[in-house]
Amino acid sequence: MENKINYQKELEKEIKKWSEQNSPTILLHCCCAPCSSYCMEYLNPFCKITAYYYNPNITDKEEYDKRVNELKRLIDEMPMTNKASFLEGPYEPEAFLDRAKGLENEPERGKRCILCYELRLRKTAEEAKRLGYDYFTTTLSISPLKDAQVLNRLGIKLGEEYGVKYLTSDFKKNGGYLRSIELSKEYNLYRQNYCGCTFSKT
Repeated sequence: MENKINYQKELEKEIKKWSEQNSPTILLHCCCAPCSSYCMEYLNPFCKITAYYYNPNITDKEEYDKRVNELKRLIDEMPMTNKASFLEGPYEPEAFLDRAKGLENEPERGKRCILCYELRLRKTAEEAKRLGYDYFTTTLSISPLKDAQVLNRLGIKLGEEYGVKYLTSDFKKNGGYLRSIELSKEYNLYRQNYCGCTFSKT
């Protein structure tokens, strides 16, 4: 049986190192405002965050625009010690659809989803390298439906490939997911009922 790593404890260990240096810069891949709310609240006292919105899996443009606007509004309205900045990646649903070919009937959390995680994390790693960030990571691990083991293994591998450190996490731990629900209510955030792609719509 595979040993599971507690990636939230790994994150806490990494944060402790930051007190001895200047606040590091993090390119935080954000899937939506509700998931980003707690991640930004948790991280922002310790570092400088750029919320990076790259989600080609959202195949409906109206849905894409709705989510990106909610994230921008949250960043504007949420009080932060170190105010987060915002960066939008390209909207390229064809990049996701090309990778999903032949996997249309895969169940949620199957091979199609793993390819989707890799697509979004790879782009985040590329941008983090290009723009000179200290770390990159993703809000995806806050979801109870996302496997933090898979996400962190992918992130670490891509970090090694691009030469930018991946900040491991499991944001759902320690009440993180529940806190994201509280923050969603507090800021009246739009909470979608599906991940984003046409195959995950219920």
